[in-house]
Amino acid sequence: MPATLETVRPIELAEIREARERIAGTIVRTPLVRLELGLGYPDIRLKLENLQPINAYKLRGAANAVAMLPDSERKRGVWTISAGNAGQGVAYAARKAGVPCTVVVIESAPASKIERMKALGAKLIPVPYDVAWKALEDRSFPGVEGTFIHPFDDRNFIAGHATMGLEILEDAPDTAAVIAGIGGGGLISGVGSAIKALKPEIKVWGAEPETAAPAALSFAMGSPQLFKDWKHSFVDGAGGQSVFPRMWERMKPVVDGYIVVSLEETKNAMRLMAEKARIISEGAGALPLAAALTGKAGPGPIVAIVSGGNIDLRKFCELIGASAA
Repeated sequence: MPATLETVRPIELAEIREARERIAGTIVRTPLVRLELGLGYPDIRLKLENLQPINAYKLRGAANAVAMLPDSERKRGVWTISAGNAGQGVAYAARKAGVPCTVVVIESAPASKIERMKALGAKLIPVPYDVAWKALEDRSFPGVEGTFIHPFDDRNFIAGHATMGLEILEDAPDTAAVIAGIGGGGLISGVGSAIKALKPEIKVWGAEPETAAPAALSFAMGSPQLFKDWKHSFVDGAGGQSVFPRMWERMKPVVDGYIVVSLEETKNAMRLMAEKARIISEGAGALPLAAALTGKAGPGPIVAIVSGGNIDLRKFCELIGASAA
């Protein structure tokens, strides 16, 4: 890891508010809607980040990170590593800045994400998951030029995501808990930083699929862990092979606990959102709702962050059809 990385320190509320102003012309202030499920269910509100221009929350962080690059670094072009949503975010921000973008993309990424990155002008380099995860740790990839923007372990990226926390508290000041899916940990670190700075009594929960739950394991063990039984699933936007030590440092002060859900529970959450609110969510975006429905985060009000809706429609229909069977 490069010696020039800055020491991990808390994301300050002033940074978050500055990021909000900086990205206001690029992102959408997404709605917060109540999910009507009837008696016997927790009070759940959905933060619809699937309605961002790239259909995913990653645009918040990418827009802030690209905007904060010095001109000399931005002009060199930018590159990132992604399963699809971070790649779209960086590509969108790079196109707006008029600079080239390269994405080292996990080759199993959904076709919808790959096509969107291409449409945004990104040069794609497909690689296996293990290779991409190693490149994330190394912050380098052979033959790629430009300024690297880490898709989660980047202070400016995280500050961009944190702007969502400001919106949540403005729209739902009675919130008792917030649940965010965890891939690398940038989303929950950002949102948690904003929530805890303004209302520390609100519980912040992470959600992971049973096939890839290193954060929950790390929480149980008290230190960053490798998830040895990692398996690829349709929840491609969350659940890594491990928790990076730097991200563990970021998450520890702002996350109260972690909820692991099954793939069936995730499919059911996708189906419920489609049936009750006409919302199309990808697997990672449905994790928080699935976690809320377990009851482990309490009766609410709970804000479940729908982090993205980038999923092939055929695959979506297949998954929710299987859930309804």
